[in-house]
Amino acid sequence: MSFIRAATLARSVATSSCRRYSTEAGAKKSSNLGLYLGGAGLVGLGTYVYMGFGKGEAVTAKKDLKSPLDPSKFIDLKLKRVEPCNHNTSKFVLELGKGEASLLPVASCVYIETPDFKDDKGQPMYRPYTPISASDLEGELIFVIKKYETGNVSRHIHSLKVGDSLRIKGPLAKWPWKMNELEEVGLIGGGSGIAPLYQILQHALADKTNKTKFKLLYANVTEQDIILREEFDAMKKKYPDTFDVVYVVDKGDANWKGPTGFIGADLIKQHIAPPSLGEKVKVFICGPPGQVASIAGKKKGRDQGELNGVLKELGYTGDQVYKF
Repeated sequence: MSFIRAATLARSVATSSCRRYSTEAGAKKSSNLGLYLGGAGLVGLGTYVYMGFGKGEAVTAKKDLKSPLDPSKFIDLKLKRVEPCNHNTSKFVLELGKGEASLLPVASCVYIETPDFKDDKGQPMYRPYTPISASDLEGELIFVIKKYETGNVSRHIHSLKVGDSLRIKGPLAKWPWKMNELEEVGLIGGGSGIAPLYQILQHALADKTNKTKFKLLYANVTEQDIILREEFDAMKKKYPDTFDVVYVVDKGDANWKGPTGFIGADLIKQHIAPPSLGEKVKVFICGPPGQVASIAGKKKGRDQGELNGVLKELGYTGDQVYKF
């Protein structure tokens, strides 16, 4: 099914306030990436088809675009600018050529490699990150990355200066989003694990054919830690019939009027569509491992792992839940 993306939304992604990506994860082997996409880059002549989705998910581009990304090898992209967001998070804007865009399918991520740190086999370390720039945004690929003191890749990225290069490989397919396949979608995010959920929302809500209703529960330690709040609030205002968001913080000050504590059964029952909807409902979750395990059970590497936690207790099935 084709997706028509509004050009204004695509541009707003490039210029909006601080954005973040999914938490750092362990390095993964990527020998099967070639199955996802053949050749040394995607070419968008009106549309492009990403074969890693099995049925081939077609996306309509704004104009003739091509992607420099290659799922079989790392390429160097120059750092165009760095925009600090807070004490440990910055926006990193990578430069693409004229007529180039990432053309990443939804939902997918890329690997970022660091030559400064090696794994136990002496190979450069790499981690998956989800861009938040629209896949047809021409000329830029945007990440917002938090610096973890124990995260070698994120520390390497934060050490870069404008003009330095960052090594990127992808795309790596995740969930194959299809418009209007679902009636209700629940999104549960924690901290820096918001990027894959944002990627879906940005893409689906901009499609004029969208009828799916989305509800996001987004947890952070404090109100100041909420990422993409301006963007989510704008979505809620623009799409009041199909999107809503509830912010949850561990520690709210005297002015905080939203929920506090952890996302548990009560909040989920109150805001997320019930499992009785069967195949018409899906819950996506991305956040710190402890949060994911508590709500949906642990992942096993790339595998989803058994459904456990709060969602299982509430009656959801494995087919109704996807863990990024």
